[in-house]
Amino acid sequence: MVKALTNSLTSAVPGAATNALRDIKPPVEIPSGWAWLLWIGCAVMLAALAYWAWNYWRQKKAQTPAVPAIPAHIRAKQRLAEALSIINRPKEFCILVSDTVRWYLEQRFDFHAPERTTEEFLHELRGTNLLTRDQKDSLVEFLNRCDLVKFARYEPGEPELRDLHAAAVRLVEETEPPPPLETSSGSDATLATAPHSLAQ
Repeated sequence: MVKALTNSLTSAVPGAATNALRDIKPPVEIPSGWAWLLWIGCAVMLAALAYWAWNYWRQKKAQTPAVPAIPAHIRAKQRLAEALSIINRPKEFCILVSDTVRWYLEQRFDFHAPERTTEEFLHELRGTNLLTRDQKDSLVEFLNRCDLVKFARYEPGEPELRDLHAAAVRLVEETEPPPPLETSSGSDATLATAPHSLAQ
């Protein structure tokens, strides 16, 4: 009688038998607060390590002695000496020599020589008193002769190229800064403080 009643109830409520046969669900993982603390701790350690490495690199760099810059007149003389190796190629030679002179004047007197045309540079040059009249005239002639080779396909002989080279070296030597002060005696120091005569 009871079994018959149970069967009738089961058949009367659809899905009741199905609910009784469902699988057990796996346990739900609850996030632990310790995991978050572990991640935060790792992030702090990495940040501290990065800061220590940066600080160590900065101190190491500060301790490394800076390489002194080569003075403009010395570098210009070096480049002019190197130019003699290509004196058999007039155009390349004149480009290197004239670019060296322009670069030197920019470094020495804060001209804007390399970025300007010869005409623009000479216009600025005429308004300055940093060079003597003879030096200005020599520079004008030098740049015009170089431009003939660079742009007008003029091919000078080696003697003329050596004359251009000598003019460039002479300009650098005449306008280079005075030597360092010597403190051996008062009279020597006074003489050493006298700058090269750039304007007459």
